[in-house]
Amino acid sequence: MKNVFLISLLCFCSYSFYGQTLVSYGKKTISREEFLTAFRKNNTHTRATEKAYRDYLNLYIRYKLKVQDARDLKLDTLPGQITELKNFKSQIVDQYINDEISLNQMAKEAFARSQRDLRVSYIFVAAPKNASPADTAKAWRKINDAYRALNNKKDFGETALQFSEDPNIKENRGDLGYITVFDLPYAMETVAYNTPAGKFSSIFRTNGGYIILKVTAQRPALGLIKIAQILIIFPFDAKEPEKLETRKRADSIYLALRNGADFGTMARKYSGDNLSYQLGGVLPEFGIGKYEAGFENTAFGLKKDGDISQPYQSSFGYHIIKRLSRNPIPAKADQKALDKMKEKIKADPRVAISKKRMTQTILKQTHFKEYLPPGNRLWDYTDSALVNKPPASNAGITDQTVLFQFPEKKYTVGDWVTYRRNLRSSPNITNGKTNSDILDLYRQTIAFDYYREHLEEYNAAFAGQVKEFSDGNLLFEIMQRHIWNHAMADSGGLKKYFDANVRKYWWKPGAEAIIFNAPNVTVAKKQQDELDKNLINWRVTVDGFAGQIHADSGRFELSQIPGKQPVEAGRFTKMITNSDQTVQFAYIIRQYNTPTPRTYEEARGLVINDYQNELENQWIDELKKKYPVTVNEAVFRTLPK
Repeated sequence: MKNVFLISLLCFCSYSFYGQTLVSYGKKTISREEFLTAFRKNNTHTRATEKAYRDYLNLYIRYKLKVQDARDLKLDTLPGQITELKNFKSQIVDQYINDEISLNQMAKEAFARSQRDLRVSYIFVAAPKNASPADTAKAWRKINDAYRALNNKKDFGETALQFSEDPNIKENRGDLGYITVFDLPYAMETVAYNTPAGKFSSIFRTNGGYIILKVTAQRPALGLIKIAQILIIFPFDAKEPEKLETRKRADSIYLALRNGADFGTMARKYSGDNLSYQLGGVLPEFGIGKYEAGFENTAFGLKKDGDISQPYQSSFGYHIIKRLSRNPIPAKADQKALDKMKEKIKADPRVAISKKRMTQTILKQTHFKEYLPPGNRLWDYTDSALVNKPPASNAGITDQTVLFQFPEKKYTVGDWVTYRRNLRSSPNITNGKTNSDILDLYRQTIAFDYYREHLEEYNAAFAGQVKEFSDGNLLFEIMQRHIWNHAMADSGGLKKYFDANVRKYWWKPGAEAIIFNAPNVTVAKKQQDELDKNLINWRVTVDGFAGQIHADSGRFELSQIPGKQPVEAGRFTKMITNSDQTVQFAYIIRQYNTPTPRTYEEARGLVINDYQNELENQWIDELKKKYPVTVNEAVFRTLPK
């Protein structure tokens, strides 16, 4: 419960500190704009009334007091806090280092491409960038032989079999299946979308080698789909008998699903997909080109939400797929669609295209200065240093000479020479480049390094996200120290709290019962008939329904028993059908018609929660004395209703 409260608080803050002060606490303030932004962000379905504002402001103030106390106690200097914040910055920093103009152009291009799915085949001949001239020439001759064969009307698949060095060429004959935007490296994707259907491209070079690509078909984009799956995996090194046994298990599960078994329950119980079974088999939304063609064809072949496929065999085992939702690709390039494309571009290698433009922006924004020596002095000095020779007597520079300068950091000739020495292990970076080219690369490298280290000074959105994460971590740290761990460990305090509030924990009238949940009325009636025959072994009866039935036994208050009806020991309650057609009923073992006290052990979970709240309220009272809180009522009255 506390963790849920913490998660909600992590989203409270929007760090806009302009305008009128709504609240002061100690020497700190909360502006009207900050509070309104936080309120709107976390109360999207709440009407903006005075009561709603008051309730939220109370929570918000409590949150700010706790975080401020954590900072004053220097908890943000703990090694764990510093490491986590550093790791978080490194995870998100690249999201903010992009050129918006270039990103907008690429987003429009990606959106246009997203409207079509292309079926692509290719011929690949390996020729890495660091290949020898002889190997590169050999690869070039081979890909040209393939290109001539295609121009002489030879079948593309046959040509791929003859020339392509794709390790899977015998199985796929060069066919990659359908692809859409972001499925291929950007250069290859660009060639694909610029090649007419039925045609093949010219030879083009990639980092790995030479490629000829053919677009064999195109269609309107299928869009995105969200599914759940149950994967019945093959045993390791399975032979045909084991695969047949796996198929039988899959068929049995499929039959149970057809008879009304809950898909999520069956996935949690039987699925071998370690990434999704705990979520009821639900996979992240995906488009074409993410999984093998047969799996995608099965998923996209389901006609409507809720449809379940027959078991589909892959190399992993048998998949049973349930369609949850289908989302077409937007037809209009509105701002929402383009923003979504930009987020994808930021996570894609193609974002490097805007890096050079961004470098210029960074150099201007950070007030970068450079002091290059005239003529060839720097190159002569560098050449001497790289072969460990002393520089010429008239060099006019030393290792300490400043080359580049940012407001808080200088880069010297010595730093530049160290950079050049380190590049010796990566000759592919310097091959074919002039001294000026390599210096440009160095300038770009240090610009981005400096910008990353000081991004909070230049990007308010990044600074806000970092502070939000830091405050959330501090809140968790101080709550653990002051409240959660203390309450859990204070057995004497818990027992004392229970004894002082024992009437609060009495059982209300209810019953000792077994509550059953079934997917529909038919299964529920069938189960009740089975239970009538052998109620004492009700667990065995439930297990016999292959996951369709859930049951929970214990003591329940009347409000927790299906139907909230009068109960009678030794009888079933009436069946209650829920809005989703699932059915609940209970068997009453013993009635409790009057309130009775819970034992301490029975109430312990409730006691811990209430005791934590008690400790937290006491702590908040102390914090309000430490950081006196004042609400500016005049500003509060201006909050829009």
